[in-house]
Amino acid sequence: MNLFEKFNIETENEHLYEIAFTHASYSTVHELDYNYERLEFLGDSVLSLIVSEYIYNKYPQYEEGELTKIRSNFVCQNALIYYSHKLGLKDYLKVSEEESNLTKNEVISITADLFESFLGAIFIDKGMEYAKEFVSNAIFKYIDQKRVFFEDYKSAIKEYGDAKELSISYEVLKEYGVPHDKTFIMACLINGERMGVGRGKNKKEAEQSAAKGAMYKLRIGRK
Repeated sequence: MNLFEKFNIETENEHLYEIAFTHASYSTVHELDYNYERLEFLGDSVLSLIVSEYIYNKYPQYEEGELTKIRSNFVCQNALIYYSHKLGLKDYLKVSEEESNLTKNEVISITADLFESFLGAIFIDKGMEYAKEFVSNAIFKYIDQKRVFFEDYKSAIKEYGDAKELSISYEVLKEYGVPHDKTFIMACLINGERMGVGRGKNKKEAEQSAAKGAMYKLRIGRK
């Protein structure tokens, strides 16, 4: 289905939305002078503002730290991939896996970018109120359901370490793969002792996995 029909968008700037779905690798291969990265940057800020306002009003009893944790859950990469998938945004992506050497995992992560770049285009073209309506329809129901997209194991293990006066640190055990598709294996150390090992497509993801392993070994959060 046509993008504008699907999302009921009336516009005089269709090219703006074309930019929103054009990956940098596609631009390079086809010698275009645009890609979605600037719109993604803008959409990221618009999304953060709209979600922040919603949870600020929804949870008047919460302080800044708790609100930040809630917001992080609904604007993290896992959440954006989920929203993008539910909306079918990948159908409009301009990227060639063969021409750009992108892996399937990278294409999946790109779908998170699309949500933000599309929102950035909506904001420029239709304004903040329209952007709020789009985010409301796409996201607020998951906030109301308290859907969990992201578990911050690093923060949890840090709180444990602080309470027990233990030193929490991380080290890279191994990294492999080509520059645009690396895998990292990290260890979570407690007072210098290796307590958890995890892997991920970047260091932060691998650290979260390692922290989760350490929590499991220490039975933190388990009954």
